[in-house]
Amino acid sequence: MKSNNYEQLRTMPNTSPPAALCASLKAIRHVALDMDGTIYKGGTLFPFTIAALRALKAMNIRYSFLTNNPSKSAREYLQRLHDIGIPASADELYTSAQATIDYLQVHRPAVKRLFILGAPGMIAEFEDAGFVSTADDAADRPDAVVVAFDTSLVYPRLCRAAWWVAEQLPYIATNPDRVCPTDKPTVLVDCGSICAAIEHATGRKPDLVVGKPNPRMLEGIMKKYALRPGEIAMVGDRLYTDIAMAINTRALGVLVLTGEAQREDVEKSALKPDIVVNDLAEFCAMLEALPINHYKPV
Repeated sequence: MKSNNYEQLRTMPNTSPPAALCASLKAIRHVALDMDGTIYKGGTLFPFTIAALRALKAMNIRYSFLTNNPSKSAREYLQRLHDIGIPASADELYTSAQATIDYLQVHRPAVKRLFILGAPGMIAEFEDAGFVSTADDAADRPDAVVVAFDTSLVYPRLCRAAWWVAEQLPYIATNPDRVCPTDKPTVLVDCGSICAAIEHATGRKPDLVVGKPNPRMLEGIMKKYALRPGEIAMVGDRLYTDIAMAINTRALGVLVLTGEAQREDVEKSALKPDIVVNDLAEFCAMLEALPINHYKPV
């Protein structure tokens, strides 16, 4: 289990990082960024985000946006990022829906027909990838069930998903998140909670949960950019997804306190990040404080 070396630095701002942590920071070539709770919250962009992304580019450190939230298609996410002032390309984005599509195409090539609990944009993304979305009809039997963060969820479709799960069809969840971060006065019930309802009704958990903390999301980026585990930092606001995935892939785990997890949660959890910072800007400042001649163009 990893230890949190950075906790002691929070009360010693004028001291240098421990040698081991400094060496880990110097090795970073790529930063994987969780989105909601890390670069924005709900509909609000954090005021430090743009400057932090510019700082990473100035240090020749690449970054990618990772999200467990499949309620929007990749196209919708890119448009949203653009609308709030973050220029991003398709190569810089990877969602749990995309990871689920990749998994099915590689590991379940015979699966073509899906009953999907998901938002319309996500269903369209699966259909664009060649899958057929089946109807809420007992006669329209799918090959598998996919459950996601479904912001359009209605009761009959939840019941139909539970029926197919009870029928022992292959059952895949896009992500384990219990709630989605929001800046609104509500609780956004996420995929993990929908799966909990299905489990309570059927006694069955998903066969596979594809998104974070499953290492395949981070491993895809590592493969794409020929990175070793120690050369990538996973920055996010959740212990049981972002930090757990960093631990699972032996990447540097950086917890920001701008979303779900707070410092007291770290104290109680067996999942220990390598670094705990107030926000992304503070992590970038740590990187900037390292010797500048360390960085090489990428």
